Amino acid sequence: MTDTVTLSDLGWSPVFQQQLTLQDLESLTPARVFEVHRSGLKVVFEGGEMDVPLGGRWFQGSPEDRPTVGDWVLLDLPGGTIVRLLERKSLLKRMSVSRPGDVQLIAANVDVLFLVSSCNDEFNLSRMERYLALAHEAGIQPVIVLTKADLSEDPDQFRTAAAGLGRDLVVELVNALDADTLGGLRAWCRRGQTVTLLGSSGVGKSTLINSLAGGDIQTTGGIREDDAKGRHTTTHRSLHLLPGGGLLLDSPGMRELGITDADSGLSSAFEDIEALAARCRFNDCAHQSEPGCAVREAMEAGRLDERRLESYRKLRREELYNTETVAERHARVRQFSRMVKQHQAASHKKRD
Repeated sequence: MTDTVTLSDLGWSPVFQQQLTLQDLESLTPARVFEVHRSGLKVVFEGGEMDVPLGGRWFQGSPEDRPTVGDWVLLDLPGGTIVRLLERKSLLKRMSVSRPGDVQLIAANVDVLFLVSSCNDEFNLSRMERYLALAHEAGIQPVIVLTKADLSEDPDQFRTAAAGLGRDLVVELVNALDADTLGGLRAWCRRGQTVTLLGSSGVGKSTLINSLAGGDIQTTGGIREDDAKGRHTTTHRSLHLLPGGGLLLDSPGMRELGITDADSGLSSAFEDIEALAARCRFNDCAHQSEPGCAVREAMEAGRLDERRLESYRKLRREELYNTETVAERHARVRQFSRMVKQHQAASHKKRD
């Protein structure tokens, strides 16, 4: 299929074209990252694909400086090496689970985020708010997708609850095994449009991908009966071309999604609370027991749910802590890099 693929099919746009010089156009090949492995990438370009190594220089800086799934890179095709990573138009990231103080990239250059949950005990509004903050921060269009609608006695209650999380929020109620219910999702999968799916294990992401792709490109699994939580079936992030146009990016289910650098995303996800807070008597109001607190007044009057306020407080605290932690780690890396350069410069002077 890749021998007939064009740059437009892969999501190429003026945002990336304007980053190229005349020399780049003459000697290098734009390629999209479809998979990331431990020491290399699978990239697809106009008319072909290949596996390329990721040299040591890419691991000397921060994770944000390395290619991730969805990225555009410039490829030295004869040499089979990556020359440059193009600037992204969007980036999804989370706090690293295994490396405190570092971040883990989820996907780059995504246009639409399918936030997948299911109509059972897995349904969690606070988790959805976390994903929505992530999407808003990255400037990505969020679409809440509620699966397993056929297994619920009252799926509309889940739709109503999800729709209440934001103004003009798009919510799709689907049965991932029934193609007739996926029309609303297919409308987002236009040619050159990149869609990613995020959600916990067992909510039907892999089944959904297979249905949208019209074939088995992901292994599917079930959920545990005792707690409705899923088993991991997707083991790595990967980008897929859809037969009808569009690109679909799948990620393994994530038990943890620590947010960082998401101040504006939280403001967008909780714009109702932020608007109320702007009317509080004191600028530094903690919305606890201060006089003239518009947030507490709205909650006591039943216009604001206490769960939502607690979710907002928790995410604000977490975002502040994680952002400061990442900044401290970056400062240490920069300081170490300066020390290495100074040592190298001193060594050169001694030899001279």
